[in-house]
Amino acid sequence: MEFQTFTPHFPLSLLQKEQIADFLVEQLGEFGDSTSDVLKCLDYAMNSKGSGGLVILASDAGGLDGALVLNHTGMSGYIPEHILVYFAVKKDKRGRGLGKQMLQYLLSQTHGSIALHVEPQNPAKKLYEEFGFSNKYLEMRLSRD
Repeated sequence: MEFQTFTPHFPLSLLQKEQIADFLVEQLGEFGDSTSDVLKCLDYAMNSKGSGGLVILASDAGGLDGALVLNHTGMSGYIPEHILVYFAVKKDKRGRGLGKQMLQYLLSQTHGSIALHVEPQNPAKKLYEEFGFSNKYLEMRLSRD
């Protein structure tokens, strides 16, 4: 398995963004967001004028097997330095340790605290807890569409 890291200094192409967005929407299913929201997140991660972020892809000869998008918040202490916005492993590759490898690789590439949002019924919650993620707060949102 090969990992590739993309940053504002080594950015994704438009075609790669579209392929990753399609992958994340399909693989995340009920736990994911719309394609347009994923594309906005990828644009933020690749923005060299703001805080930016990074994208890690896991692939082998058969194609894309995993993708994660981490955005830098530009803050620290009172808000974690990073937020893991999207993380998915291809359905037929789950349960084989790829998610664990990807998280280990992510942690080797970053410093500081990482936040993420996960639904209580999402099977990935157990993996996050194994890595030390904890539920410090109940998140509440006011949506103003």
